[in-house]
Amino acid sequence: MKTISTDKNTWIRHKGALLQLPQAQDVAPVVLPNEKAVGLAMFKELTDVAETKTGDINIALLGGRGAQALHQHLGELSKGNSIDTLLARLNVFTQDALAPMRMNNGLSFVRDFERLLGKEFFKKIKSFTPMVTETNDILGEMDKYLDTMNQLGGLDIFFIGHGPEAHGASHLAYIKPESGANINDIAGVIPISQSILEHHISKFKAGGTAVSESDETECREAKFILTLGPAAILSAKKIVQSVVDADTAPAKKLTYKNVIEAKLPSEPNELENQLNQNPGLWFRLHHNAVSYVLPNVLG
Repeated sequence: MKTISTDKNTWIRHKGALLQLPQAQDVAPVVLPNEKAVGLAMFKELTDVAETKTGDINIALLGGRGAQALHQHLGELSKGNSIDTLLARLNVFTQDALAPMRMNNGLSFVRDFERLLGKEFFKKIKSFTPMVTETNDILGEMDKYLDTMNQLGGLDIFFIGHGPEAHGASHLAYIKPESGANINDIAGVIPISQSILEHHISKFKAGGTAVSESDETECREAKFILTLGPAAILSAKKIVQSVVDADTAPAKKLTYKNVIEAKLPSEPNELENQLNQNPGLWFRLHHNAVSYVLPNVLG
């Protein structure tokens, strides 16, 4: 790995051949009636991979509201044995984190995954690799995390959401507008903003997380967002997006519309600039992507 600094952001790249920007794709959102239906559709994406691939299945979990129905469904099934064979093949990764922060803070993605997926899920899967946030060597831990993902062959499914930003822009994973993320950046360490902290805390509370005063205080003192970058997103074999929380995050109605309706230029420099202004558009560059949304996201 090598690190590239862009202003205050630190991006991590694989050494080797450079990637080229692919042709942009149109998005045809799949509208489903409720959050449970979205969760079941995401589960089917996972089982479809299991049926068409032999060996391990590598996935990146989506934090916050977007995949809670999926996680609850997996948690319930994990209590029995109907999907034990599937679970035994899963190598599970987180895709973002706040740092520095105790790993057992109730506002960490790891704790929320444990709450929703349950102990049986984590006992039965093949491996779980979170982004380590309780460390004095963030870049060193990120290198270990990325080495593990690389050794396992990359992601089969990148479960991803859509985050609203100012001026009708959006973030993907936590690639922020004006963060300088490049197609060759596989992960980043980004200084945190107050808007990210407020969005993070509010979506966890809206999703039913019990938040203690001490956990919230520590969360508000976090300095960085750790995130997977464009190279990790575009190198995944499939991207499965879910947007289900337009009621609690109404700005998503505009920012999602801006992503699916944007005209993307073919000229590389112009496209790079547009992606930097609105990173949610990285979704449009993946060759095998599906976007599941609720009706209120579109109207």
